Amino acid sequence: MSDFDRALAQISAIRNQMAKATEFRGYGPATFAVTGAVAALAGLAQQRWLIHPAAQTTAWLALWIAVATVSAAVIGVEMVGRSRRLHVHLANDMIRAAVEQFLPAAVAGGALTAILASAAPQSLWMLPGLWQILFGLGVFASCRFLPRPMLLVGCWYLGTGLLCLALGGGVQALAPWTMAAPFGVGQVLVAAVLRLSAGGGDD
Repeated sequence: MSDFDRALAQISAIRNQMAKATEFRGYGPATFAVTGAVAALAGLAQQRWLIHPAAQTTAWLALWIAVATVSAAVIGVEMVGRSRRLHVHLANDMIRAAVEQFLPAAVAGGALTAILASAAPQSLWMLPGLWQILFGLGVFASCRFLPRPMLLVGCWYLGTGLLCLALGGGVQALAPWTMAAPFGVGQVLVAAVLRLSAGGGDD
């Protein structure tokens, strides 16, 4: 390896370290508040059109996977734009670090959904709780470069996930509240933490 290549490698390593040590400001409060509202509206839609969700698991999965996909897309688009505006030259490194922190939880959630749907459909009632627990673990993994109070969000999702597993079986299986309440409140809580941490001036 030439001196030039070694210098480039060192510069890249320094950039990666700076990205991981800098508080990430690519997440916008307003966007998370919107995704919370989308979760609440999806819960209302489920209550009206999916009267017996435990017997309509395909439609239930389609609804909430669509909500998750749209929310992730909206957050991702804004994340790229905000990062390039606020982190400038470190934007790509910051975005990569943010994705790497949350990606394992997202992949685990997708794999778990596919396995339960194909191999153990009778256990699908556990998905809301499991999704929330995995989401909470993703938040905990991301906390080291997010505002400190974001730990409360991780605790929220972990707590609601366990509560859904404890209470969300039987006649409550896949009830609207098992998704709409945890994610509706949780995403608004994320928005509040981001807003307060930014001093209300950068959104």
